[in-house]
Amino acid sequence: MKRSFSHLNTAGAARMVNVGHKPLQRRRATAQGTLVCAAATIRALKKQALPKGDVLTVAQIAGIQGAKRTGELVPLCHPLTLNHVEIKFRVKRTAIEIVCVTETTAPTGVEMEALAGVSIAALTLYDMCKAVDKAMRIEGIRVIEKVKE
Repeated sequence: MKRSFSHLNTAGAARMVNVGHKPLQRRRATAQGTLVCAAATIRALKKQALPKGDVLTVAQIAGIQGAKRTGELVPLCHPLTLNHVEIKFRVKRTAIEIVCVTETTAPTGVEMEALAGVSIAALTLYDMCKAVDKAMRIEGIRVIEKVKE
């Protein structure tokens, strides 16, 4: 049995899936990921003593921008108008948990935007903390909820 892939045409070339026939629906997705770092890095972050300044605010704005630009960054992803993007952080002793919630009214899902939001926020945190912590790692980026109403 030959398997078909939605993003390949019959000749095997990449294509953007046509979602024009699908109805507009309210959609929400939540993704999360973690930046694991040293306890000293977290202490410096809490004191706003990192060399690059207010790390969480910059990462929050970067994550929102990343979600908004997903269609430009992921080649076959549909560009979506987002109704809402929220980036939240849970600062723990040796990690920063990142959660991104995205919402739209569209014929296709919004999970790629949530994943992009988490990823760009994590990369920004990494960039802003790397001067003081060479052993950091980003892990566990995944979709934790998709809702279609």
